[in-house]
Amino acid sequence: MIKKNIKTLINTLEKKYGNVECYLSHANAFELLCAVILSAQCTDDRVNLTTPALFTRYPSAEKLALAKLPDLEAVIKSCGFYKNKAKNLKAMAERLVSHHAGEVPDTMEKLTALAGVGRKTANVILGEWFKKSAGVVVDTHVSRITQLLGLTKEKTPEKIEQDLNKLIPKKYWAIFSLWLIAHGRETCIARRPQCGGCMLKDICKYQENR
Repeated sequence: MIKKNIKTLINTLEKKYGNVECYLSHANAFELLCAVILSAQCTDDRVNLTTPALFTRYPSAEKLALAKLPDLEAVIKSCGFYKNKAKNLKAMAERLVSHHAGEVPDTMEKLTALAGVGRKTANVILGEWFKKSAGVVVDTHVSRITQLLGLTKEKTPEKIEQDLNKLIPKKYWAIFSLWLIAHGRETCIARRPQCGGCMLKDICKYQENR
């Protein structure tokens, strides 16, 4: 996608979606971190139905670190892959307590050292909570739509992020993924894309090749 189209893309998304908020309900960095870990291969809506009970029972890293795995698994079971997620949540909380006084760290290196936390999760925490731009968050919506638009030909989140970080001005890194997620929910829906009424159709590589 040429530079002129990048500017058009950003302006169009910003005009349509503005200051769209993170879809995962949270009140602090710890809650956001737990929610993002749970969101792997799970819808945000399902996570938001699950986390109230999780945060009531385990409101802090200290409490979560002491959780018994069977009890934790029961609370998050509806999010899928619950056994692995429970292990990651508990191990993540244990490291927060042992290495960070129970607080969520604010660097990529320290975040990705936590169980269940990769670059995507770390980028969400840094961008959403700490307002630090470390890179574009690449979830399934972002991966799919950026490939359709012609922003990348890569398939892995890490390489897609590298392409997007080069194309998208740094000041938009945090909000760009939220715009694409909103667009994926509203218009560029995976199983039934509304291409005819899409505001991006004039700069979409997929549309050009149809």
